[in-house]
Amino acid sequence: MSATIIRTRVECYAGHRGEETPRRLYFGERPIAVAEVLDQWLAPDHRYFKVRGEDGALYILRHDVAADVWELVMFERAGRGAQDSGGSGK
Repeated sequence: MSATIIRTRVECYAGHRGEETPRRLYFGERPIAVAEVLDQWLAPDHRYFKVRGEDGALYILRHDVAADVWELVMFERAGRGAQDSGGSGK
């Protein structure tokens, strides 16, 4: 199974060091507020954030800093197993 990566719009808060932290992401026109940032990590070309949305779902967002592009890499609905961003289940 190959994962589908979806470009998404993300609104951020820039902290005192200027690092952007996701505060809201969008599925089409539907906004989902970020209730909690659970984890974040760096890769050579991207920053990753694992967040819980106000809908109870988990999301992994990837930010290409150089291109300023946000992508949804994975989501997990509340009370269900992990799914790739294309919506196909396990």
